[in-house]
Amino acid sequence: MFAKFLIILALIFIIGSLGSALIYLLSHKDGGQRTYQALTWRIALSIGLFICLIIAGKLGIIQPNSLGQSSTPVVSNKP
Repeated sequence: MFAKFLIILALIFIIGSLGSALIYLLSHKDGGQRTYQALTWRIALSIGLFICLIIAGKLGIIQPNSLGQSSTPVVSNKP
């Protein structure tokens, strides 16, 4: 449950960083350094979250669900 909370919190920070970049971009004609910094933070947070999800999956902290997988076994007709 704690892992889900951290993932949701990271996603909120990523969306917040993207929103602040949009505000900086619209409020200044040249875009500016603040837009660049906000987008850099968004990229860093996204990469960090991706790496943490991979590590948590390998350590067994989070488990993948079975969405999109068929429940019937696949049978091969090879002789």
